[in-house]
Amino acid sequence: MADEGFAVTLFRDADQWQCALLPPAVMDDLDSCLTAVRQQPSEGGPMVLVNVEDEFFVALRLATDSGHAGDVRLLLSDVTAAADYDLARQAVDRLGEELPAEEDMDEVWPVGDLRIFTDLGLDEFELRTILDDLDLYADEMLVAIAHRIGLAEPYARVVDALPR
Repeated sequence: MADEGFAVTLFRDADQWQCALLPPAVMDDLDSCLTAVRQQPSEGGPMVLVNVEDEFFVALRLATDSGHAGDVRLLLSDVTAAADYDLARQAVDRLGEELPAEEDMDEVWPVGDLRIFTDLGLDEFELRTILDDLDLYADEMLVAIAHRIGLAEPYARVVDALPR
């Protein structure tokens, strides 16, 4: 399973961040991801992180700020993945973005909310630095993000236990 990817949810329970593995079916369906993030306690802005084949990731996070409470924030690490993967295409559609032109398909760039983790200490510039590092696979980007937002321990407990 880990070779093909994984989906986890991170949420606060009794003032502690927890991480739980989600069913593999979530990796193919954005609506399932949305349902999963909305099922978590809203404290702290629960999130779903989906790594698909180490090619790209999707991050969804429940907004907790007063003006947008209940909205789901969305980030796709590589818009060009939408040409080959259903989940990425669904994310692009939900974001109202267009697929890149054929001549731009060899480039990599994120779309969506680059401020998704700002309240957890990862600003847009730092996130973009992680996403722009072409030497990192999607799972490595997610490890870097989890570390930077202070959730490395609960994240690693679940992801490191996945079969390789």
